[in-house]
Amino acid sequence: MSEKLLNAKKNGLAVLLLILLGYAAAVAVFIVCGVALDGGLAGAAFALAVAGIVAACVYIIAGFFLLAGLKVLKPQEALVLTLFGDYVGTLKGEGFYWVNPFCTAVNPAAATRLSQSGDVAAAGVSLKSGSNGTQVQVNAGGDGSGKKISLKRMTLNNARQKINDCLGNPVEIGIAVIWQVKDTAKAVFNVDNYKEYLSLQCDSALRNVVRIYPYDVAPGIDTTGDGKPDDGSLRGSSEVVAERIRTEIQEKVEDAGLEILDARITYLAYAPEIAAVMLQRQQASAIIDARKMIVDGAVGMVEMALDRLNENHVVELDDERKAAMVSNLLVVLCGSHDAQPVVNSGSLY
Repeated sequence: MSEKLLNAKKNGLAVLLLILLGYAAAVAVFIVCGVALDGGLAGAAFALAVAGIVAACVYIIAGFFLLAGLKVLKPQEALVLTLFGDYVGTLKGEGFYWVNPFCTAVNPAAATRLSQSGDVAAAGVSLKSGSNGTQVQVNAGGDGSGKKISLKRMTLNNARQKINDCLGNPVEIGIAVIWQVKDTAKAVFNVDNYKEYLSLQCDSALRNVVRIYPYDVAPGIDTTGDGKPDDGSLRGSSEVVAERIRTEIQEKVEDAGLEILDARITYLAYAPEIAAVMLQRQQASAIIDARKMIVDGAVGMVEMALDRLNENHVVELDDERKAAMVSNLLVVLCGSHDAQPVVNSGSLY
């Protein structure tokens, strides 16, 4: 089912004025006829006065029914209208409208509150927690503002999830999804509750994508599906991961008339049960890399020192003395503590 826009005119104010004028006329007729009856009319005049009172009462009752057709829409709001179960169309555009009073606004997600922008409980309305982190409005309104569908951009913050990465390490990750309703008819009629449907699809897409990547760069891991190892990771390729999550969510919610504008990773960390071990592993890896850099630099400095001594003919060293000098220099350059010099006043041997 696709969206059908109603080309209704913004004649709500004119209809309201006519209804109010009709009320004024009905009240005037009621008073005049009542006074006339008190004067003791008879015959056709009496019947006419009674008919006037009855007509005034009928209009006063019918006026309340006509007022139900008045609809006020703010910018970026829409109303999906049905008539005796049939989809009539969608009313869009800010303004004051009057539609068929028998038309009913439909929004199955009106009472659903997610952890997102725009879902704020009205004053005096109590909320209770539902499944999947949602909150359900207990005292949902009738055909009022709660039935309106927001066309604004919404930000959905789903709860953090614990997911195993491609190496089996449990990680905690959270995402924020920016979305909006594009087709109101699909959102209302193709799914039971488009807000809960979006939340569930976000959870599913997040799990599917995270399982492809390691938390950090690991050798021999193919994250692109081309059969070749690459450097993809959750920590280092957050933009690529977020785009894959957005694409997968969009594919799932296309039939629900929703558009996913952006997705961003808001939280990423190892699960608490392995966080301490992984921290030690990262520290060990950093120490090894630092020691390797120190050794490479020390070897280069020793080579430079020997070359300079040979070029300037400062001292002639045999192989054994060169070995002793190299050993001393490496100890000094690679040691984690300051060197303690020893002054030798005698011979080397």
